[in-house]
Amino acid sequence: MGRQSLRGGILLLATLVCLLRGEKLRSCEDARKLFQLRQLGPVKGLPETPRSGADLQVCTSKNLTCCTKKMEERYQMVVKEDIQQVLQTSSSTLKFLISHNAAAFQETFEMLIKQAENYTSMLFCSTYKNMALEAATAVQEFFTELGLFVFGIDISTEELVNRFFDTLFPIVYNHLINPGLKDTSLEYSECIRMSRRVVSPFGNVPKIVMGQMGRSVLSSRTFLQALNLGIEVINTTDHLPFSKDCSRALLRMQYCPHCQGVALSKPCIGYCLNVIRGCLANMAEIDFHWRGYIQSLEELSSAMHGTYDIEHALLNFHSLVNDALTQARIYGPKVIQQVNKICGHPLRKPTLSPVWSPDQNKDSQGMKMSTRDSEETLTNRRKEFVNSLRLFKTFYGGLADHLCINELAAADGLACWNGEDVKSYTHRVVGNGIKAQSANPEVKVKGTDPVISQIIDKLKHIIQRLQGKSFPKQEKRGLLQTGSGGSMDEQVSGDCDDEDGCGGSGTEEVKRVQQITGWMPDKTNLSDIKQIHQTDGGSNLDTTGAGCTGMAAYMTFTLISVVTLLLSLW
Repeated sequence: MGRQSLRGGILLLATLVCLLRGEKLRSCEDARKLFQLRQLGPVKGLPETPRSGADLQVCTSKNLTCCTKKMEERYQMVVKEDIQQVLQTSSSTLKFLISHNAAAFQETFEMLIKQAENYTSMLFCSTYKNMALEAATAVQEFFTELGLFVFGIDISTEELVNRFFDTLFPIVYNHLINPGLKDTSLEYSECIRMSRRVVSPFGNVPKIVMGQMGRSVLSSRTFLQALNLGIEVINTTDHLPFSKDCSRALLRMQYCPHCQGVALSKPCIGYCLNVIRGCLANMAEIDFHWRGYIQSLEELSSAMHGTYDIEHALLNFHSLVNDALTQARIYGPKVIQQVNKICGHPLRKPTLSPVWSPDQNKDSQGMKMSTRDSEETLTNRRKEFVNSLRLFKTFYGGLADHLCINELAAADGLACWNGEDVKSYTHRVVGNGIKAQSANPEVKVKGTDPVISQIIDKLKHIIQRLQGKSFPKQEKRGLLQTGSGGSMDEQVSGDCDDEDGCGGSGTEEVKRVQQITGWMPDKTNLSDIKQIHQTDGGSNLDTTGAGCTGMAAYMTFTLISVVTLLLSLW
């Protein structure tokens, strides 16, 4: 009895559906209203009653239709906008996650560089006052160029460190090592500068700085570039043009039901999957490389500690500079001998300048880094970001399924559109990717889109860089070699191994200095920036230590901000 009642109910429901559908087909009022609601064009000229659809190219049917050729053309245009809107909505959380963190990391790097410059300037202002004015330009140039490297300008960090210590040597020589020298010629000062790599007055400190800066800054630069590429990938796929066959399939799936008076019927899940997997077949090809991209970001992020930690490297820089100056002072007599051998004795006016010694009382005033928890803000932020990004590892591989299940297709058990009528979908459902589409009954896919191929190539390249595989060994840049003539490197440094302290204060954590194997781009001419520094930088400094770093920091980050803006616009 119960079964007979159930069967009777089903038959009655089917009869009502048919009657309602027949009632709808007597009028095109619903199709007209939906067309007007979507603001697709004027209602005038639209059919009021069903008509023959002989002129239609996509929404063809054996039955009468409520669509005209013009309506079909309008639907063809709007369906592309619809699917792009759905794609952009689906990727909006991922895009915001990457872009927001890219901006936050860039801001943090700028802040760390500024803070490191302030620490270094204060070192000279408080401990080496009589050098502060002359050293200001070297400090400004170093951090300006360092910032430009982090944000994309090709500058060799090795040469950057060498130039800093080269420029610093004549200043240190005149004020700290041999303070009796006054009014030396420019030629003699240049000779002192050129001799720095032979004399090695700063011991092994420049090598330590090269190691720390080369690793940490390059890692941070690569990390930031990877995030920017992630944004580019999403922007590209959000606006990827669809093929003609895909557009026709989308039209048939989304708007042809309007023509048959069943506008409220969503596509069947299998039908939707075939259409969307066909349309997004090229995007699905990104899946493997997108997974590798996120995995490589995770691995690099995990490795960014110790000598790979930009926070440690930057905020420890002033301590290493202090170590360098201390070593230069301790081994001053031997340095003087080496310089005299190379450059000869300078022509000078005799002076009664007293031998200078650093103010040890002021060495610690304002110079100690603020106590920081071992789990620093930058590390935590990076960890949180990577953990959030990991959730999107399968984004491109599961995009078609996500769109159909959550946005486009009818829920299980509901009547659905199969491309021709409100009936179940009986065709085989194909998989993701271009190869799987050969059996797709709804969409024909010809081959890989050149734009997707380009994006994949970029992902491959950044993955190699994130993994450190595309960084060729650093070419030797003509560093002056020393013989057995006793350079300072032989006396106070040598290779830094497990038994070496690698310097004084600030270098306790550095137990081993490895040769830099990271990619170093060619030297870039920054003479314009240097000219700005030489013109404006030094005049604002005061050797008393008051306001010693204000203009330095302002100039550095004005320049970095301008160049970063130009890069983003380019």
